[in-house]
Amino acid sequence: MEIKDLEVKIFADGADIEGMKEEYDKGIVKGFTTNPTLMKKAGVADYVQFAKSAVQAIPDMPVSFEVFSDDFDEMEKEAEVLSKLGDNVYVKIPITNSAGVSSVPLIEKLSQKGMRLNITAVFTLKQVKSVVEVLKPGTENIVSVFAGRIMDAGVDAEDIMRDAKRICAEKGNAELLWASCREVFNIVQADRCGTDIITVTNDILKKLPNIGKDLEQFSLETVRMFARDGAALGYSICQG
Repeated sequence: MEIKDLEVKIFADGADIEGMKEEYDKGIVKGFTTNPTLMKKAGVADYVQFAKSAVQAIPDMPVSFEVFSDDFDEMEKEAEVLSKLGDNVYVKIPITNSAGVSSVPLIEKLSQKGMRLNITAVFTLKQVKSVVEVLKPGTENIVSVFAGRIMDAGVDAEDIMRDAKRICAEKGNAELLWASCREVFNIVQADRCGTDIITVTNDILKKLPNIGKDLEQFSLETVRMFARDGAALGYSICQG
């Protein structure tokens, strides 16, 4: 298997402009996502300026920016600002606020305005259904199911993603996204589930050349790495 054999679209997940540009130039990824945690990690100081810079650098691929507020009225205002930054912008709305109150009424309201939405932090099929049911027909949307975190709970995410894909396909108004990718094999899993998109961090994107690699050769490369690092350390187990 090679990257070109995969039907799932790979989106880069991060908040470093230079890293985003680098992946954009490689021509492998088909879109970009970010979130408040990634922005904090990247040291983003001015959200709006960061978003403007990202859209300027990546004008022809989907780019998702998340609202920061935990208040629905403020979320709506933030969504208005973000959606106007570019025709390729998707506004990320969490499925609930931090109190567990559903964001579906706000999602419906924003969708009726024609905004491109990316509904994030989705974990259950019930949540997927509730979102798909209120999205305006003819609009472009993404439903981000956190498959990686679902598997962190010891649950088989593939079964959930297959069912979620069927739900999204019924009305045809949302693409399904496999979020919280943990390893390269998750890309293969997302592809065989029929998932439309998977978000992948830059660290994992660097491993994509390993797809399809001969395992005997991979084994030899690993042994050589151990030998090289061992020599560099200068350890001596046997004395004299």
